[in-house]
Amino acid sequence: MTRTIFEQVSQLVSDIFAVPSERVRADSSPDTIEAWDSMQHLNLVLALEERFNLQLSPEEMEKMRSVGEISAMVESKLCSTPN
Repeated sequence: MTRTIFEQVSQLVSDIFAVPSERVRADSSPDTIEAWDSMQHLNLVLALEERFNLQLSPEEMEKMRSVGEISAMVESKLCSTPN
């Protein structure tokens, strides 16, 4: 079964920030995940770019404030990318 984008993003967040996957929710953010600092944020950006084969602009990186917002942004970029 194919995992949703949200599930894939959640798993990356869980792996990068070393939090149990069941603790990662749509509203998880730097305010709720202690390890989510600027360096780990960049690691998340790199992991997202590699996993989904996309490029994130500095503006998009700044808008990555929660797992739900990140998932929506990735989904939007994937839908707008020509095959």
